[in-house]
Amino acid sequence: MSSSFLRLTSVNLHIDGIGKVLFERSDKAKRLSISVRPLKGVRVAVPPHISFEKAEQLIYTKTDWIKEHQARMQQQEERVTVYDHNSEFRTKFHKLRLLTHARYDMRCVIQEGYINVFYPAFKEVQDADVQKFIRSSIEEAYRKEAKQHLPQRVAYFAEKFGFAYQNVFIKNAKSRWGSCSHTNNINLNLHLMRLPDALCDYVILHELAHTVEKNHGPRFWALLDSVCGNARELDKKLKAYRISIF
Repeated sequence: MSSSFLRLTSVNLHIDGIGKVLFERSDKAKRLSISVRPLKGVRVAVPPHISFEKAEQLIYTKTDWIKEHQARMQQQEERVTVYDHNSEFRTKFHKLRLLTHARYDMRCVIQEGYINVFYPAFKEVQDADVQKFIRSSIEEAYRKEAKQHLPQRVAYFAEKFGFAYQNVFIKNAKSRWGSCSHTNNINLNLHLMRLPDALCDYVILHELAHTVEKNHGPRFWALLDSVCGNARELDKKLKAYRISIF
């Protein structure tokens, strides 16, 4: 193994029977950790005391487990929308409109109730880079909508149920719908705008409840039940949605 390979913080390798795997150095990892995620693929977090070469050898012992999760990942990825000119896609406040232009770049203009996505006329709308840009444009629309809608909703529920919080921040987190800091700042995912209203409100109430109870103990669930009635059932419904799949 070359010294330059040893100094790398990440490396992509092709593993027989699995395909591309990202090996990434992690100072926080105490052991080798494998994740298989939709649209992200296979990632291996490698702790400082394990070399990439050793990590690669260990991966071969987990081939069957990885393949099983890759199959599940593929099923989820197949749920990702492919946008074309026949798509009738709407966010809460905007409608997607796909347009070609004579330029070589892609651009997005969000105004007057439309997400206007312009892409080069010589490209196919199904091209991977066009689809990626469409998704990022939709996310930008969700961000604008979230900044407009979610803080108002937090303020409404805080006043209604007597919660106190500091600030509301809109983020594009990859694994959390929301969180509450120790100083009672409320962090909300822009993808809440994709959820049914009842589940969006549930996440807001969930984080507001954390301003009082910082864990998920019995008192937390009792408090949450007192403000939304059926917390466990709503939490179960929320698990059917994936942040990265839309």
